[in-house]
Amino acid sequence: MTTTTTHLATKPLGAGPATIPSLGFGTFRMPGADVLRILPEALAIGYRHIDTAQIYGNEAEVGEAIQGANVPRNDIFLTTKVWVDHYHACGLQLSVETSLKKLRTDHVNLLLLHWPNPKVPFAETIAALNDVQRAGMAQHIGVSNLNTAQMAEAVRLSASPIVTNQVEYHPYLSQQKVLRAAHAAHMTVTAYYGLADGTVAGDAVLRDIGERHGKSAVQVTLRWLVQQPGVVALTKTVQAARAASNFDIFDFELSADEMARIHALAARHKRFVSPEGLAPEWDAA
Repeated sequence: MTTTTTHLATKPLGAGPATIPSLGFGTFRMPGADVLRILPEALAIGYRHIDTAQIYGNEAEVGEAIQGANVPRNDIFLTTKVWVDHYHACGLQLSVETSLKKLRTDHVNLLLLHWPNPKVPFAETIAALNDVQRAGMAQHIGVSNLNTAQMAEAVRLSASPIVTNQVEYHPYLSQQKVLRAAHAAHMTVTAYYGLADGTVAGDAVLRDIGERHGKSAVQVTLRWLVQQPGVVALTKTVQAARAASNFDIFDFELSADEMARIHALAARHKRFVSPEGLAPEWDAA
């Protein structure tokens, strides 16, 4: 059975009235030339949530593409992330000011800390993040790649709501502990690597479910992510046709049984992103 569920195109961001588009367009490992080519096409397709980071080295191209697109800046939810080298109070705001210049905007909608950095007191970094928000440079603040203990500490230390934790999340990696902690703290979970580095495309379970809906395994996976309460998904491609296909997930709904079949794939426990020197001690599955 196919149903129209366009109401899932946006989701609550925290406990207040703010919302976030439930499907975002990511730019991880995307060269500037590709950003300039594909991002205007993604915006034309309908993406309104754009994700970048200082370490990606493409903030300037993201800013140029957004400025040149036929979409008002106020209609775009823009996220960037502060790199770990800038977590001291003396450097965080300066780094954000540099990001804003590159992005050609006076604020981002969401500013994240990219990875934990135990070399800098967490209280100092969270305080600096709050200062940047109070200065009007970030509408919302959040974190990325934190375990549940670190999430709880971020929430405790922050005067402003921590609205999301951006983590690796796909059918082969259970993030139920993170999801439960986020729900309790009125946070979203933003899923990156949602397609498991392309692995989902050939998965027999996902393909079988897709055939029932006239959708691909990739579309089923993205739908599975955004259909979960409090989960936002990022997708990335440099091909316009694939960007359009990835966006075409709001005209069908997975059954409870189909959702459960996909959740069961987490038994494989595959994690693709865990860089030495950056990754925390992950929560046990």
